[in-house]
Amino acid sequence: MSCLVSVAQAALKTGEVFPTLTDFKLEGSLPDLKDKIVVIDFWASWCGPCKQSFPALDEMQKKYGPKGLVIIAVSEDENKSDMDDFLKQHPVSFTTVRDTGANGKKLVEKIDISTVPTSFVIDKSGKVRFTHSGFYGTRSKEEYTTEIEKLLKE
Repeated sequence: MSCLVSVAQAALKTGEVFPTLTDFKLEGSLPDLKDKIVVIDFWASWCGPCKQSFPALDEMQKKYGPKGLVIIAVSEDENKSDMDDFLKQHPVSFTTVRDTGANGKKLVEKIDISTVPTSFVIDKSGKVRFTHSGFYGTRSKEEYTTEIEKLLKE
């Protein structure tokens, strides 16, 4: 259950350092990520599985945020109004930003995102430790939980 754009996987692999978000002039405010476990989720308002993933990600942010988790959802929507309408229907407590507009999709292109949702679970040193392509309900939620709990203990 993913919104496939093509069959290729993201170019960014486990063990690599995730690019610095502030280098990409994303629309929206970014939180401090120093010494945090970070989940970066690429999504779009037209993606059905993204509608399912948002409540699960929001639950994780509320549960693990006080322990050091930050979730950032990066919208690929061309129109800001599409993103805003989605967020009105699916309100969340985590950070949402947009990688589009006058800047183009620079972060999406750098990482070569071909499926939404695609997520990266990043450790405190900024390295990608786990990746997720698509969202598969309870199975995905359990995988995220296991990964986040593991990284919080490190």
